[in-house]
Amino acid sequence: MNEPTRLNIPEWTVSELSAALKKTVEDAFGYVRVRGEISGFRGAHSSGHCYFALKDEGAKIDAVIWRSALARMRIKPEEGLEVLVTGRLTTYPGKSTYQIVIETLAPAGIGALMALVEERKKKLAAEGLFEAARKQLLPFLPERIGVVTSPTGAVIRDILHRLADRFPRHVIVWPVRVQGDGCDQGEDRPQRAPQGRGGAPASALMGRGAARADAGGAAPGVPALFSGGRVPGG
Repeated sequence: MNEPTRLNIPEWTVSELSAALKKTVEDAFGYVRVRGEISGFRGAHSSGHCYFALKDEGAKIDAVIWRSALARMRIKPEEGLEVLVTGRLTTYPGKSTYQIVIETLAPAGIGALMALVEERKKKLAAEGLFEAARKQLLPFLPERIGVVTSPTGAVIRDILHRLADRFPRHVIVWPVRVQGDGCDQGEDRPQRAPQGRGGAPASALMGRGAARADAGGAAPGVPALFSGGRVPGG
């Protein structure tokens, strides 16, 4: 490039160039869907946001989940978990880096989902929740039955119908969300009551609240059982 040509190159400030790069990245990609392994996750920041990276065998990209998006997620980020995320690409001018702002997150395939199930199973087992000494015989004719489930779902209708038809008893319903967005957002659950939920895709039943609800039924004193329906069409 000769000298006159160089003199005709537009001059940018650092801020102007950073803003132009940001616009180029956001306009060129918009929303993207990315598969990768969560790396460097150390839990939510004090602000409630999550900062980590997605990586594969050849590259790594910074990622962030804002607090509001995290609250809506059924599956929460965990170190080493392979995930499929959707979000938008943007840049951070202060460090000349780019990142993905994640809006949805799910395990990447049945393998990752089953690995997550096994991890939670081991955690509950370490707490002694599967020990034989905890198991109790169910009473043959209980005077009242408590059910922890959604008050508007098909499960409670089916339970009430079967009881009325075969075994009329007083039923106490403790309403909770049992799947989907918000099932991990912590209604207080009774510590001694059977729990039930119907069929749904496995990922819809994987909120952290499910693990807490399963654990809640393990409190001593009253026999408890857990029920789950099959996946529709499965």
